[in-house]
Amino acid sequence: MKKLTWLFWLFFSLPTLAANKQIAIVIDDIGNHQRDLEILNLPGKISFSILPHTPYSQVFARLASKSNKELLLHIPMQALDSSKALGPGALTSNMSKEQLQITLGNALATLPQVKGVNNHMGSALTQESLPMKWTMEVLKKRNLYFLDSRTTGLSQAQNVANLYGVENVGRHVFLDNIPNEKQLQFRLNELKYKAERYNFAIAIAHPYPETIEFLQRMLPELEQQGFELVPLSQLVERKYIQLAQAEHKGVGAR
Repeated sequence: MKKLTWLFWLFFSLPTLAANKQIAIVIDDIGNHQRDLEILNLPGKISFSILPHTPYSQVFARLASKSNKELLLHIPMQALDSSKALGPGALTSNMSKEQLQITLGNALATLPQVKGVNNHMGSALTQESLPMKWTMEVLKKRNLYFLDSRTTGLSQAQNVANLYGVENVGRHVFLDNIPNEKQLQFRLNELKYKAERYNFAIAIAHPYPETIEFLQRMLPELEQQGFELVPLSQLVERKYIQLAQAEHKGVGAR
């Protein structure tokens, strides 16, 4: 545990390991509406997370792949608020290991283009280590990374991913919890601040009309301001390269 803590301290604090200020933006909740297809016109290397078994999930995935857009599976997971509709393909705490892994496997089979997975809702399920272990077993076999949407501060997802050797990262900012101009700008400024501090930052947004219109205007300005918009997998890869470099330096210093 001390070694892991030390490695993460190095990852966040050593500027010599850092490249440009890189930002990844993942747009969740893709697949329910035909208008989602228009979001592919957003400028830059946006990543998209697709809800499984939705009306436009597969056509979106095909078109996105042709445009070299990075895709994730946005797998529904049980929320603390049981009144929320999870949608098809959801993972819940009452599932057996077999049920959960078959459900997740079926969702992945419909979207072979994805490079990673993140949770849709999941404030309840991500707190439970056992379902997370079953989830990470599937991702490890398929060589997929995990993005923790961090819908709860008590999530065990990344801890379990580390145990199973699944590459993982966590969301820093929700851009549009309140989708109006003032709040979108506030959250974008927060994202840029984190990117300046850590040399990288990860945001999640949603296909709200207000969000898309805002991003259409603001994304071209990021490069002018010294930020690089990258696919999420680039930040995942960068994290583990830096951790390996830090570990190597630590071993060499002993």
